[in-house]
Amino acid sequence: MTGSIIMLPVPISESDLQDSLPQSTIDAACRLEYFLAENAKSARAFLKKAGHPKPISELSIVEIGHRPDILLVDRWLEPIKAGHDIGILSEAGCPGIADPGAQVVRRAQFLNYRVKPLIGPCSMILALMASGLDGQHFSFCGYIPVKEPERSKTIKELERKSSNGEGETQLFIETPYRNNQLLKDLVLNCQPDTLILIATDITGKDESIKTKTVAEWKSCHGELPKLPTIFGLLGQKKFRQETKSIFMKNSTRKPR
Repeated sequence: MTGSIIMLPVPISESDLQDSLPQSTIDAACRLEYFLAENAKSARAFLKKAGHPKPISELSIVEIGHRPDILLVDRWLEPIKAGHDIGILSEAGCPGIADPGAQVVRRAQFLNYRVKPLIGPCSMILALMASGLDGQHFSFCGYIPVKEPERSKTIKELERKSSNGEGETQLFIETPYRNNQLLKDLVLNCQPDTLILIATDITGKDESIKTKTVAEWKSCHGELPKLPTIFGLLGQKKFRQETKSIFMKNSTRKPR
C-alpha cells in the first residue's frame, strides 16, 4: 500500500496554533515522520510548537527551498512507495498556493499518488473575504516589479484588468519594508475612485484589513507597519456594475 501526500497548512502569524489551525490538522502533522519543507528551520519550529511526539531530530525533514529542483522530486517521494505519508510545509499558510509544493504535487498526481489538502489559513482568501471586493473573479499576481517604469506600467495594467468587462480583483504582495512605497505608487498611478485593499498581519495581534478608494488612502496619514501584507485593487467601473446588478435584483423581489 502506498502512502499519500499531505498538504499541511501552517499559521501565517505568531498567534497560537489553535487560533488558525483545527486540531485535526495539528494531529495530522504530529503523526507524520516525513516532511518536505520550504524552510527546514521554520518546519522544525512548527512541529515542535505542535507538540510532535517524536524528537524533532529523528524526523525526516527535507528542505526543498523556494524553487524545488524537479530532478530531485522522485527521490523525495520514495517514502510513499514504502507506505509512508509525506507532509508538505511552506513557511506560512498553505503549501502550493503562492508557495512551493505545486511542483511536487504535480509529479505525485502524475504517479497517481493520493494528495490530501488539510484545512488552514490562506492570507489571500482571508483578505479577500474581508475586503468587500469581487470574490467571484480574482487573480493573485505575486510580487509586482520594483523598478520603474515597469512598476507603474504593471500597476496601471492591473487596474485596467480589474475594471474592464469581466474584470477581476487583483491581489498582490510586497516585501514588508516596501509596503509604504507600494501604497504611494498605487495612489500615484490609479484613478481616485479605484478601490485599494490593504490587509496586514492577518490572524495576528496587529491585524488590519481596510478597503478605501485611492482618494481616501491619499488623505490618510501615518505609516503602514513593516508586516506581511496583502494588497488588492478593483476599478470602480467593475464595482459600479456589480452594485447596480445587486440593486436591480433586489428591486424585483416581492415584499414579504
